[in-house]
Amino acid sequence: MTRIDFHSNVPQKIAYVCRLVRKAHATGATMVLRVPDRAQLQQLDQALWGFSEQDFLPHVHARDPLAAQTPIILADDDTLELPHHQILINLGADTPAHFARFERLLEIISADDADKAAGRDRYRFYKERGYPLTHHVAA
Repeated sequence: MTRIDFHSNVPQKIAYVCRLVRKAHATGATMVLRVPDRAQLQQLDQALWGFSEQDFLPHVHARDPLAAQTPIILADDDTLELPHHQILINLGADTPAHFARFERLLEIISADDADKAAGRDRYRFYKERGYPLTHHVAA
């Protein structure tokens, strides 16, 4: 069963996700970063390339021919076939269509009222279905 971790009160989602990705990548994990639209996908792509001079975070779009060989995949479309099913990081306001295929789901919630409300809805959705949930408040 997918383990679900909520990270709430996140001041800057993109920067926060870059730190999470760096930490997960250091353990050898493979992951999919789900964003709501192409604009945020481009923002995240740029942020991952320039995040750290010491850390290389290899990533490609899910449509890229090298996706299966790349540990970090960016996706803005739930209908795409994804090569990895270890960690899914959701930056969207809705529930990912195929989250149950993943070992772990990280839900990233900002301090924005609309984002918090959507996060609460997703939390209830997962809880009602019996998924193990944890909650971390960003410092």
